[in-house]
Parts: sequence; structure tokens; C-alpha cells
Amino acid sequence: MPIHQPQQRTDAQSDRTGVRQAEAALVEHYPRLVRLAYVVLPPGLGRHRRVLTAHAVVQRALPAAGSKASSPRVPAQSRRTGPSASTEGTSADRGPAHPAYGWVRLRVLRAALAHERRPRWWPGRLPAPAALRPALPVVWGLRLFPRAGGVDELALDRALSAVDGPVRAAFALHLLEGLDESGVRELLAEAAVADPAGAVRRAARLGRPDRAGAQAMLRSGEFDPCTVQTRPSDLLRRRHRVRAAAVAAALCVVAGGLTVAVEQRARGGGEERSPAGVFAPVLDPAELMRTAAERWADTSRVDFTAWPARGGRTDDDALLGRALRAWAEPPESVRVSTTPGTAAAPPAEPPRLLFADEVDGAAVVLFHDSADRVVRYAEPLSGAGGAALDFARTDDADVTTGAAVVVSRTADGARFLLAPWIAESTTRDLLAPDTPGRPLEVGPDGVTAEVPRPAAGGACGTWPVLQLRSSEQIVEKHAFLVTDLGDLAPVHLTYTPKPGRGAPARQPREATSTEALLAWARTACSLRTLAGSGVRSVNNWAFAEQKLPEGGASADWLCTRADTWRGPGRVLVQFLSPAASPTEPASVVADRDDTALCSRFGQHVLAGTHWKAPSGRWYVLAAGSRAVTRIEASGAVRDAAGGPTFAVRAPRDADVELTASLREGGTLTAVH
Repeated sequence: MPIHQPQQRTDAQSDRTGVRQAEAALVEHYPRLVRLAYVVLPPGLGRHRRVLTAHAVVQRALPAAGSKASSPRVPAQSRRTGPSASTEGTSADRGPAHPAYGWVRLRVLRAALAHERRPRWWPGRLPAPAALRPALPVVWGLRLFPRAGGVDELALDRALSAVDGPVRAAFALHLLEGLDESGVRELLAEAAVADPAGAVRRAARLGRPDRAGAQAMLRSGEFDPCTVQTRPSDLLRRRHRVRAAAVAAALCVVAGGLTVAVEQRARGGGEERSPAGVFAPVLDPAELMRTAAERWADTSRVDFTAWPARGGRTDDDALLGRALRAWAEPPESVRVSTTPGTAAAPPAEPPRLLFADEVDGAAVVLFHDSADRVVRYAEPLSGAGGAALDFARTDDADVTTGAAVVVSRTADGARFLLAPWIAESTTRDLLAPDTPGRPLEVGPDGVTAEVPRPAAGGACGTWPVLQLRSSEQIVEKHAFLVTDLGDLAPVHLTYTPKPGRGAPARQPREATSTEALLAWARTACSLRTLAGSGVRSVNNWAFAEQKLPEGGASADWLCTRADTWRGPGRVLVQFLSPAASPTEPASVVADRDDTALCSRFGQHVLAGTHWKAPSGRWYVLAAGSRAVTRIEASGAVRDAAGGPTFAVRAPRDADVELTASLREGGTLTAVH
């Protein structure tokens, strides 16, 4: 016995050391582990439950005190796999190499995967057994979710939701943890995944071809459950439940309640309190956030948080108080409007004041809050008209999408409040591409003169846009276009040039070049279909150029993609046949909602149309993006052609199905 006692004490000391190392690793790398768990967990849980479950999974990674596994042995040295085996510490691309972190990560991975595993006898519609275990943290009355990303992040999230847990785990371990394929396979095997090699193969196809972009998005706020936004849960349902519980409770406490009421009245505490009293700290004008005037020039975050408070009534507490109270609890006399996907909930904390002044016969106040919303309050200076309250999303706004906000809109035009970094402003007409811009008058408070609005209906004879130039303190020689589509924030217009021979894929750029303006001159009127839909930016991508049959001139194919602030996008594919006028509208040959086409995650596109040659003969034309190597037609006409364009004689109304082959393998069907 005496011989073995020292060894037992050594084992206990080693176990205690291992626990301390594991605890230290968990605390140090907590955000990294929670992000890993969030990506691996089933998207079917919903964003709120995934956030809470990801935190619960990591917080339960250490065994409970007193359990047999409460003292895990984490050796000082152990075999490592993947890139982390070759280095100590951490980096942006490699996970922490300490074995204690590896032990905690494995525990987190197993727990996250367990939420998707169901025993054979378990009903398919019910959550997996692991998802039923009570866990902390618990949040009542609020919904938590990471900050919304753009359309590319949404497309990646959808792609991840279409695969199972082991594939998501392999994807995250490779891009977030920096493990190579062999390291991922070994770790998945340790986590009891049935087919690690298959999971790795399927994960390798996600995010292609821009794996670096996918890696950056996995590390963005869209997949960060440690930086979350809050919204109230279903208030009406809660009110019904609380009301039912209150009726039952009232039967038990009515006597005590009467006593308390009498005591409060005797003490002078029986006055009525406004429901908005709950938001009293938020509704105090003195608590409003105000940014210093030159802050925008000294920050790397150039968005609405860098806007100073401007206007002649920024110290009018009465006006600001009315605006805040209307936001917290709008009376029936206040007209409330929201862009799609924007919540009209009261602010969770004091918002930032952007503007307060009188514009076009109304007192106007602009706020920006922590939920990434711009809120406009306007009340008439005279007359019996009611006030208006408008909400718009501004998620991840930047130099261009955070460059202007509408402060006043009339039947004829709109005035904008420009960002403090705008050094020059002009107006131009997209339907007059050869006409230079005209200077736009801007007041000392940043409010522009009235800019004509694009025609909402009828003839489309002009399309006014703002051409703005950023200060050289932000970007040198940076001019860009924005246009008014009826929301608070104008829409940023960009252009992606035609593919070059042997050149890498082009990226969107500002639509100020001659080529971009000529393309927009023929497609500007199609923007009318996007009015009031919460669009953030629209890009014209010239994805193909085609030589027309019978010795004709060339035609261009454009994919016009509109990205909304809330994520989903809309695509119009337009065919630009030779025209006598540079403003002749293009033909819309395809219209698709809620799609990743023509974005970073939809880089391949194929479209077709019927075309009448000057001779009177009809053809079926088709064109694909730069990766298309062959196009085939079936149905009423059967033919094929190598390359990214295709033309074949066909009756005017011939029903033809088009498919394309891609350079890296796979096929593509035509968008309709």
C-alpha cells in the first residue's frame, strides 16, 4: 500500500492540473468555441435557440463537479493533428495548439453534434434528446440573434442548413480552426461521426470557388453568437399567458393586493403611471448619444455611428422628447411606415441623434439606434396633419450605403442629409449618359436642395441620381452613384464589367465609367419594380457579349442584382440588343426573387431569349457566364454549341430547355 499512495497523489494532482488547464482554455477561447458550436448546431433550432444552445454547449464542456469525469487528465504533451500541430499559440488561421484546448473543443463538438442525432426509435418530428436537456443560459421575454449579414452571408447560411451536422462540423473545423483534411477526419472520428471522410468531401464543395470569402463570412457577425441583437418575443402571446396566470393568481392574493393598494394610496403612491415609464431612461433627450463633429475622420468605422448631430433644433428637448415618445408608443395619429424586414420596436438603449431641424414645413428628427435602424420623425409646423414615423434598416452600412438619408420627400422630389465625409455632390440623369453632372447645392447642415424623384409610373423619360464624392481623408478619388427608390436610405448603384479574356473574375465597381453609364442608361427604368422594397444596392453585371446571327452586331447580357438590407436578393436578366438609341430599354428575359444568382455565391448564370433578326427569321439565343464551356438546347429544338454563347433557328414561340456545362464540372439550367 505505501508503495502506491504516492502514485495516486500524483494522478490526482495531474487531474487537477488538467482541469485547471481546460478551464483556462475554455475561458480564453470562449468566443471561438461558441462560434464553432453555433455553426455545427442544427439551423432548424432557429437563431435564438442556436445562440443559447451554443453558449450552453460550451459552458457544459467541463464535467460537473463531483462526477467521475470531473478531473480529466489533460497531458502536458499530446499528439496533435492538422495545422495546429506545427505551432504553439493561435493565429487567425490556426486553432490554439495547447492540448487542453483540443480536449475542450472535442467535448464541444460532440455535444453540438448530439443535437442532431436521433435514435432509430425517436420520433422524427421531435428534437433530438440532447436538445431537450435543460441548459443555461436561459432568456425570458427576449429573442437573441447575431447581427444580420448581407446576401452572401445569407446564401452561406442556407447552404449550411442544407447539409447535416458532420458536414457543417468539417466545414467549420477547416475554415475556423485551420485543420487540414486529415486533421478534420481524425477529429470527426473521435467525435463518433459515422463517415468522417464523406463529411470532409461534402464540406469541400461548400463555399466554392471563393473559400477565402467563405472563411471571412464565417468569422463575420452573421455567425457570431457572442455579439447579438435583441428583440421582444411574441408580445401578444405573452400578454394572453400572463393574463390567464394573473386571473388565477388574483384569486389567491386579492386581499393582500387590496391592502397594498390602500397603503400605496395612503403614502401618495397611487398616481397613474404612463406605460412609457418603462422606457424612461431611453426617452430622455438628455441621454441621447451625440457624435463629435470630426469623429468620422478619426475612425475606421465609417457608417452612421460616425455622423454628428446636425440641424438648428438639436437642443430642442421638447421636440426630441415628442419624437422619442412617439417612437416608444406611437399614438393613433402618427403614421408609421417600415421598410420590409425592419422592426418598429422601441429603442433598447438611448439612440444616436443625427439631425433635428425644420425642413419643407415640418420639424424633422433623425435617429440611429443600436439595432442598426435609421428612424425619421416628422411633425407639421402648422395645420391639422399628424406626425409620421419611418423606420429603415442600415445593417453594416459603409462609406456608400451610409452616405445619405432622406430628410424630406414631396411629390416632386426629395432632400437628403449627406454624410459628413461627402466632399462633393452633383446630380445627373441616368438616361442622359453623355450629359455631365450638375452641382447640387448643400446647406451648412448637410441638407441638399431638392432632387427630382424618378417617375413611379407612366413614361420613364428621366432617372435622376446623386453622384457623390468621398473626402480624400476616406478614399482618394472615390465617386459613386445613389438613387432614390422610396426608402429612407438611397440605393447604391454599381457595375461589373464584361469578362476579360484570360482575366480573373471581375468585381463590382462604381458605376461612374462611360461603359457603366451606357449600361445603366438602358436598364435604369427597370429599377421602378424595386421601389419601396428595402433595397441596399443594385449591381449591373455584364456577364456575356454575343455576336448575333446573320452577320449582325454584338449584343450584351446583363444580370441586374438587387440586394436588400435584410439579406434576400432579386435578379433581373436583361438582353441588350443593338439599338438606335442609347437609352432604349433592355429586354427583361428572367426575373427571380430570393436567389443567390449573380452574387459571390451564385457566380454562374445561364439565360436565353427569342430574337428576331432583321431578315424576319426567329432565333433562340443563349449566353452564360465565363465558366460556361458548352450550351445545349432540347425540346422543340435540339442543338448544342461550345463556348458561353449559343444561337439556333427556332419558331417564335418554340419551347426550348437550355442547359450548360461548367469548366470545373457540373451543369447549369437557364434562369427564367
